[in-house]
Amino acid sequence: MATGWLAVLSVLQPLLAQTLPVRVNRWLELRQTSGSVTFVQGSRTQPARTGLRLQAVGDGLRTGASARATLAVDTQIGFVQVSENTDLHITELRTTSNGGRVTELRINRGQARLQARPFTVPDTELNIRTPAGVSGVRGTIFGISVQPDGRTGVVTQEGIVVTTAQGQSVAVRAGFQSSITPGEPPTPPTPLVDDPSLNLRILRTVEGTTVEIGGRVDPLNLLVIEETTQILDPDGEFNVRLPLPADRRIQALVTTPLGQQQAYELVVP
Repeated sequence: MATGWLAVLSVLQPLLAQTLPVRVNRWLELRQTSGSVTFVQGSRTQPARTGLRLQAVGDGLRTGASARATLAVDTQIGFVQVSENTDLHITELRTTSNGGRVTELRINRGQARLQARPFTVPDTELNIRTPAGVSGVRGTIFGISVQPDGRTGVVTQEGIVVTTAQGQSVAVRAGFQSSITPGEPPTPPTPLVDDPSLNLRILRTVEGTTVEIGGRVDPLNLLVIEETTQILDPDGEFNVRLPLPADRRIQALVTTPLGQQQAYELVVP
């Protein structure tokens, strides 16, 4: 009888080994930081340190003015370079039944640049979600920008990115860009611009205590004036009024979806 039981167990054990799921730890590791970078975990926050791991849905980073951070995906399939004034957190981090690794990050505002190698396991995914849509990455270098109103710019430097919103998908290939407005499908791809120029059209005082600033940047770019990210219209036009500083100097920063930046000092006449 003892031999019979051993025979039954020897058959069951391989079957159990095949059907029981194997837990695989997943994480994103903070490799570099510069400036004020905050680790967000639920309602708790703390200064982020190199080597910190984001390991659960809801874990995230928040960068302040002039701050930067670099995250590495656990399998070394990719890196995420997070620019200043950016809010990023994990919305999905899991392993599929055949070993694929699914990573989804949400960017509510700001800019990030992603570099991912080609995936060898079919189910592996690296997705970026914004208030306007989701972009899926497969072996590529691409950048993403999110305006304060949720409008999103997607620019592909290498490879291909598939951007989806409102049930419609657009393939953004190398050298092209697309934008998504919340509630609308992605725009057809257009040639890559990646130009941080600021075309100033209005710079004047109003009633002696206020300065009016107006102009245009590429509509996919982010424009920060005096540490506040401005809302652009669909053509990249902006107009803002601010208190006039005593030295009559206004600081502005333009950032492209790929992370190229240009700082400007505007001297009010």
